[in-house]
Amino acid sequence: MFTKIMKRGNRKGPKSEAAEPAAAAAVPGSNVTVNHASRTAVPSSGAAAGAHHLPTSPAGAAPQIESLPLFRDVPVAERQALFLRKLQICAMIFDFSDTLKSAREKEMKRQTLSELVDVVQSSSIRLGESVQDELVRTVAVNIFRCLPPASHENTGSEVTDPEEEDPYLDPAWPHLQLLYELLLRYVISSDTDTKVAKRYIDHSFVLHILDLFESEDPREREYLKTILHRIYGKFMVHRPFIRKAINNIFYRFIFETERHSGIGELLEILGSIINGFALPMKEEHKLFLVRALIPLHKPKPVGMYHQQLSYCIVQFVEKDYKLADTIIRGLLKYWPVTNCQKEVLFLGELEEVLEATQPAEFQRCMVPLFKQISHCLSSSHFQVAERALFLWNNDHIVSLIAQNRSVIFPIIFEALEKNMQGHWNQAVHGLTANVRKMFLDMDSELFEACQLQYVEKEENAKSLEDRRESAWRRLEAIAEAKAAGEDMVVAN
Repeated sequence: MFTKIMKRGNRKGPKSEAAEPAAAAAVPGSNVTVNHASRTAVPSSGAAAGAHHLPTSPAGAAPQIESLPLFRDVPVAERQALFLRKLQICAMIFDFSDTLKSAREKEMKRQTLSELVDVVQSSSIRLGESVQDELVRTVAVNIFRCLPPASHENTGSEVTDPEEEDPYLDPAWPHLQLLYELLLRYVISSDTDTKVAKRYIDHSFVLHILDLFESEDPREREYLKTILHRIYGKFMVHRPFIRKAINNIFYRFIFETERHSGIGELLEILGSIINGFALPMKEEHKLFLVRALIPLHKPKPVGMYHQQLSYCIVQFVEKDYKLADTIIRGLLKYWPVTNCQKEVLFLGELEEVLEATQPAEFQRCMVPLFKQISHCLSSSHFQVAERALFLWNNDHIVSLIAQNRSVIFPIIFEALEKNMQGHWNQAVHGLTANVRKMFLDMDSELFEACQLQYVEKEENAKSLEDRRESAWRRLEAIAEAKAAGEDMVVAN
């Protein structure tokens, strides 16, 4: 508990405007080189020239917010100008590490943000291009920030399992939530023209949104997921770029860091994207499956995002059944050796894939597949053995096995017999008996042939063991006789 408290104590909150004036003036429309090796999500300060209108305050002083009227209290013709002035207020950045500091100004900004959200949602004001530009700039100034270091990045902290870490909740969330809501309402608004909006929500903006998926605050990642999904749906021009950028995040996670908070959310977006792929499937999408999705089974924290990953994998099989062989062989390639909980997850995913697999694809991979299943059946970890035996509860899988029983029975028969003879878990023993009976009812002649082969193999193994022990006894006798002879020579 003390270690966790110390970890949280080392976190740094967002810096105030007084401390980082350049960050407050940054905008997403500039030429930005994104460094994926850092957790910085702040746009380049080279765009500060475009934000000259932002209010300023003396160094070290709290930003001053002027009181502005409500939209309903001003004529319609003046509402665009009022909207811009309110956006300038919302561009002010506050330090949330001290809850008492600038409390009045923070509340005024929150109320202003809430009013802007209502206006955009109700479409009561037609937003001109300059207003849209300022809206996106204001959102960028606030949300594109340096994320606090993750607990495993703190100097001197021990490396912990990501699944055991407590989520970090950003103290600035009361403002951030409204900013994300404002951006979301702008993106999904029927009044938002993509031809105009794409000038402001450009590739640089999308990259910064993707960088924010490393946030440890689950509330923020949930908003980011929704917003990115909406951007993908509305801005067709950005779709290839978004897919490629997500690919790059996956590559770095798989082959370098194995640390990223937002893999599950990104996979949720991809699950919906895959569902919309047109047929025949593009080669680009198949390469994404082979190079990114299947290798995502490799990292140790796969349990954190396995449900979303499994859904994406199954979507590919349902879209193109010919990919089943590729996917099953990919699962076998990354099959866990010592992690039993991970093995249970793989078996669950395997069942879903097999359920969508056609007989021709099943025949291509059934030999290596059932060799692995045989290892699982004889596992001493009862959950692994039990989950493998549950495969026979699926009618489609049973029908595939029945069609190829002459190949599959001999592979798994030995594992079933050993379970019957000596598995320690009673539930596994009972399930094995059911599967064994199913085989007997399915093809009694093949069952008897496998049984004879198994008995013969056991007898040969026992005979070999007897010969080995006999040879060792002869060697021991010869060694003892030689030692006794040497002792007699020494005695004489």
